[in-house]
Amino acid sequence: MSIDLPVAPTRPAALHASAHLDWREFRLGWRILVLSMLGVAISATTAMLYAFGAMVIPLQKAFGWNRGDMQFAISFLFAGAVVSAQLVGWLNLRYGIRRVTVASVICLSLSIAAMPLMGSSIGWLYLFYALLPIAGLGTMQVTWTFLVNLWFERNRGLGLALMLSGTGLAAALIPSIVTAATERWGWQSAYLILAALPVLLVLPLALRWMRLPPAAAAVAQTQPSRGTSADTTLLPGIAFGRGIRSAKFWFLNIALTLVVAAVVLMVTNIVPLLRDKGLSAGDASKVFGAFGVSLICGRLLVGYLVDHLWAPGVAAVAIAMPALGCFLLWVSGAPDTGALVLATALVGIGAGAEFDVAAYLVSRYFGLRDYGRLFGIHVGVTTAGAASATWVAGSLYKATGSYSTMLALCAGAFVIGALMLLPLGRYPKFS
Repeated sequence: MSIDLPVAPTRPAALHASAHLDWREFRLGWRILVLSMLGVAISATTAMLYAFGAMVIPLQKAFGWNRGDMQFAISFLFAGAVVSAQLVGWLNLRYGIRRVTVASVICLSLSIAAMPLMGSSIGWLYLFYALLPIAGLGTMQVTWTFLVNLWFERNRGLGLALMLSGTGLAAALIPSIVTAATERWGWQSAYLILAALPVLLVLPLALRWMRLPPAAAAVAQTQPSRGTSADTTLLPGIAFGRGIRSAKFWFLNIALTLVVAAVVLMVTNIVPLLRDKGLSAGDASKVFGAFGVSLICGRLLVGYLVDHLWAPGVAAVAIAMPALGCFLLWVSGAPDTGALVLATALVGIGAGAEFDVAAYLVSRYFGLRDYGRLFGIHVGVTTAGAASATWVAGSLYKATGSYSTMLALCAGAFVIGALMLLPLGRYPKFS
């Protein structure tokens, strides 16, 4: 049975300021949370992003590629993500989320497994990084955030935070796994391990657990099961055309594009930066593990707080913290292990706040009526900005041989992005 979107004719329950959790939502939706968390962790834009830093030096040694040139691969990864973010909403509507997701998991695994066949030209690296998000488009965050938004209303912020903690798991585990595999069996083995994760962790759960909320399932039975979707006007929110003409929508896009770009640059460059300071590959990966842990903790705390406080204010505080982390990474040396761990953790807190806040703010300020398409546009804009930033960072490193300018630019982006969230104002009420 396919899952067609959108599906629920119900209106969301009123938001409340109580600090208590609505455990009924978690009892009903915990399977969706687990599936979505793992789905986010194995998606191309997560797994390949967090593996990249640990693969830079092994690939440099294997092929002789310039480190600055390799940075451009992330731009190709995000270019593919921009394309897939626009396609996935239409495909989900046409064929159903479950079908699209299952096919995407299989295609993603096969594509990553083919990466050891890369030739000596760096163009092969760019090609694979561009194709991976398209092959795995059904595992994009657009899919997982929409499912969680359907299952969670009173605890939506915390639900999104738990789901997106999959990126924290990836950040904490993948660099160490990739480093260990590369040192023991060579760089090819790292890609084979990454290829196995989608079919081992996500495919069985998607086949078993991917379904609609109970109220939505009853409505879906009255709708065609193939080729069409339920009436979008049944969901609360504003229409797509009105949404993309909204000044708030683009203010939100610009603010979070700055933050996403800075996060991506930090994620892909912290391990090489630490290696340049004199840390070994193993020690650098261990320090970067603080990023994953703080990302999860920051994401859960921010997710809980946005359910009970004004979300833009909470997000602004969390997103500004990595600016201090950038400063500490700039001034600290290899012996300053505590400062390096703290700096990496501060960056993780900001990264943890960014994406679940984005999904939460889009759902609260624009509703669920056209959430998939509006959030797809948001993901496309922020991803394009991040892709452009990696080109700039790669060029800066080639020109200077240093990460100092990049750290200064990232610190400024974190501060400006945080401040730009504050004028969003109160949440609208949808009739």
